[in-house]
Order: sequence, then structure tokens, then C-alpha cells
Amino acid sequence: MITRVTTQMSIASATERLQANAARVAEATQRATTLQAIAKPSDDPVGTGSSMQVRKEQAATAQYTRNANDAVGWLATTDSTLSSAYSVLGKVRDLTVQAANSGTMGDTDRDAFITQFRALKADLEAAANAKYGTRSVFAGSATDAVAYVPGTGFVTATTAVSRRVGDGQVLRVDTSGAAVFGTGAASAFAVIDDIVADLQNGVNVNPKLNDVDAAINAVRSAQADVGVRHAEALTAQDALTSAGVALENRRAGIEDLDLAGAVLDLQVQQTTYQAALAVTAKVLQPTLMDYLR
Repeated sequence: MITRVTTQMSIASATERLQANAARVAEATQRATTLQAIAKPSDDPVGTGSSMQVRKEQAATAQYTRNANDAVGWLATTDSTLSSAYSVLGKVRDLTVQAANSGTMGDTDRDAFITQFRALKADLEAAANAKYGTRSVFAGSATDAVAYVPGTGFVTATTAVSRRVGDGQVLRVDTSGAAVFGTGAASAFAVIDDIVADLQNGVNVNPKLNDVDAAINAVRSAQADVGVRHAEALTAQDALTSAGVALENRRAGIEDLDLAGAVLDLQVQQTTYQAALAVTAKVLQPTLMDYLR
């Protein structure tokens, strides 16, 4: 059976082809403009699923990174504070040795020593109340304005403060002030008070050196523990940075287009469309007026 091809059929077929070419040009233009391989899920269902999974992992990594940054900052502040406390107690020890070796002291010398010890105690109290942002680093989960109150001691923390820096990886960031500085009559603050009291009563302070050394060792032990946790936080921070870069590369491989490739595809589609227009104009030149001549 011979099918008669009419002019109307040719025009309809040509129009359909031109519209398809124009649609491809529009799609190529959009890709070259946005550089997105997937404009809508139907463009690539498999790629869309992979993209959603990668973005989910990116969101989790971003949160872990914020947590790790906070842990690094908190522990760095604690480490710096412990260094200051260690330095203060070192000065207390040196001053105690001087006072013990001074023999019979006059009132002026005794008052000078007492003034220095009280100043060092104030420095130690300031270290005990160090803050990271608005939180006291030695107060644990407690949100009190200060961690240490002279005459009362450290606030009671119900739980430790931790930061999740990965799947199944949690770091403790707070440090017990009571463990660092001691409590009651055995605290570093009480040791300084005892030294001052001995000086006021004319008692040799040499025996207090053992108490000062114990306070120094407690701070040193706490600093070692904080140093280990700080190193873990830094390692987690570096690992998360690398993971973030890898995930971004995966996302870009799924969603993003190469600029040169996108522009080249656009040029090809435009050339194809222009050629289709030219061919159609040649093929469909005859009109009704041509048949009436």
C-alpha cells in the first residue's frame, strides 16, 4: 500500500523535528548556564539517589566538623589554662622555698611574702574559673556563672560535656576542676592559705613543699590527659576535613558538569538546530502560490 505524503504531513513532521531540536538546545543552554547535570530527578534517577546519599553524608560530616572544631577550641583553652595554673604553682613553690630559707623574718618581709602568696592564689582562682565562650571549662555540664567559688569549692556537674566527632566517636571536652585543683583542705587554694597562716604564726613553711608538689603533680597529670584528648580532637578535625573534600568531589562528579564540555555540547546542539532550520526551509519552499502559477 502506497502512502501519500501530503504537504501538511511534511510540515507537521518538520515542525516536530524542529521542536525536538529546539528542546535539546534549551536543555543544553540550561546545562551550560547552571553547570548542573541533574536539573530534575527524572533526568537521572540513579544519579539523584546517589546525590541525595552524598548530601546526607555531607550534612553529617559538616555537623561532626563543627563539633570537632568546638572540641579543639575547648580543649586548647583548657590546656592553656592548665599551663597558667602550673606556672602559678611553680611560683608558689619558689616563693615557699624562699620563705623557708629566710630564717627569722621581720614584719616587712613577712608581709611581702604574704602579699605575693595571696596574689598567686587570686591568679589560681582566676584559672579555675576560665571560660570557653560562655562555659566554664572546669564546670562540666553545670551552667553556673563560675566554676569555683572561694570558700565553697567547685560547682557540682551532673554529667560530663562531650562532642560527637564521628560515627561512634565521642570526645569528652570538659575537665573536673576538683580533680585538677583538689577539694577541701587538700586543695591548692587551701595549701596557699596554710602557707600564709604559717607565715603569720612564725612557723617554718618548708613542710608545705610536699603539699605544693602534690598540687603541681595534679595539674601536670590533668594537662597530660587534656593533651591526649586535644590530639584526638585535632586528628578527628583533620580526618573530617579530608572526608569533606572527598564527599564534595563525589557530589561534583554526580551533579556538576564540566564547563568546556557543556559549552561544546551547546554549540553542537545550536549548529544542529541551525542546520535543521536550513534544510527544512529548503525542503518546504513550495507554497500554494507556487501551484497557481
